[in-house]
Amino acid sequence: MIIPPSGYGAHIGKPETPFQWLMYLHGKLPGPVHPSQVYSRYYEGEQQKLAFSQMRYKAAFASVFQGWRDNFCGTIIDATNERLHVDSFRIPGQDDGKDARRFWQQSSMDAYASSVHLEALISGVSYVLVWPEKGQPRITPVSRNHLAVSYKPGSLWELESAARYEVDPWGRQQVTLWTERYVYEVPYGVDDWERGTLRRNPLKMVPVVPFENRPRVGLESTSDLANCIPIQDAINKITMDALTASEMAAYPQRWVTGLEIQEDEQGNPVAPFNVGLDKLLQAEDADSKFGSFEPASLANYVTLVDMLVQHLATVARLPSHYFLVNSSNTPSGEAIISAEAGLVAKVKERMRHFGEAWERVIRLCFAIKGDRRRDAYEMETRWRDPEYRTEAQHIDALLKLKQLDVPLEFLWFEAGFTAAQISDFRRMRKEDAKAQAEIQKLLPQPEKQAPVKAPQGNSGNANRKINEAK
Repeated sequence: MIIPPSGYGAHIGKPETPFQWLMYLHGKLPGPVHPSQVYSRYYEGEQQKLAFSQMRYKAAFASVFQGWRDNFCGTIIDATNERLHVDSFRIPGQDDGKDARRFWQQSSMDAYASSVHLEALISGVSYVLVWPEKGQPRITPVSRNHLAVSYKPGSLWELESAARYEVDPWGRQQVTLWTERYVYEVPYGVDDWERGTLRRNPLKMVPVVPFENRPRVGLESTSDLANCIPIQDAINKITMDALTASEMAAYPQRWVTGLEIQEDEQGNPVAPFNVGLDKLLQAEDADSKFGSFEPASLANYVTLVDMLVQHLATVARLPSHYFLVNSSNTPSGEAIISAEAGLVAKVKERMRHFGEAWERVIRLCFAIKGDRRRDAYEMETRWRDPEYRTEAQHIDALLKLKQLDVPLEFLWFEAGFTAAQISDFRRMRKEDAKAQAEIQKLLPQPEKQAPVKAPQGNSGNANRKINEAK
């Protein structure tokens, strides 16, 4: 946890100095009770509160059920995140994204882009820092727990400042502040934030890009779990009640009448029988009667949990087969596509906002290289298809598009091939064409035919007729 210098509090008012900016932005970091911390615990399944209906059950069963988990929040987040795959970037009419792909690969973003999306879906926002390292742009994902930003007044995306607060494994703090004019850095081991180093910002822009989930105008972005947590708590409560009932009343209790009650030396009743599956109960008194109480039925609990899970699926926009609700058979392919329409629409909405953020990241990379494409606002992010379809259906649809003279490279991309694979396809096609040309040279060539002289017409007769007419 980042701790500001002792004796200082959060800055109030418009910051003017680097130190004031650091104190102001530090006050925007989420604390231990911030909703983002709650969402993180629910995603990991660490929120279990042993929500018994009565406290005496908690005292009796805490050691039995303390490791129990029945958490759907992880499924809700992962169902969206697993369909968010950035494929490439392109500038229409200029390039195919080869340079952008190199920036992407140098920072291992094939793996870490998913972490950026995951953090944004869970906590509401995550950040990406783009800064030069040995002359090359370095893309670094940063959690909202370690970075805070301030937007320009009246702007929804332009940043006025950003500050990153880090702690190394030895407990030393390191703080960096970026504005459009300067970079202010307090190195590791320096506790006084007023003893930092100030230098000019070569980019003349704040090199941080926020990834906002479910952004709203004038309000903070929020987690996908915000509306799901109350239902998850209700499911945990009902399931815990069912587990308690299964422990207390699911086993049939037996009774007997007409027997004399035996007591021990202290006057406590002694159980007359040791009941078990391999035990036979008998009594000498002819008036003795045996019986058993009806065991508690857990069917009502199951019905209620199923209803709550259906509500959860509706709120999360997930198909019911993700939760296996009231389904004993695997749905067909067409049924799955229809049921996943809401989920696919939600993923495409996330692609719209996350894609715009990734484009700003790539433009920052070009700015570090001094490339004119730093202002390529027509750049677009290309995503993998978020819809799961059978291979036969997909290829059949692409073949029909080919009949409409759709370019081949577009069909390759829609078929699921990556930009790197498509680049290899172009090279392979050129090599195949060269090889085919070489093969044609080795084959017997057709003999050249002598030119055939055109037949002479009736020009003589025509001239004679002209003279006779004279």
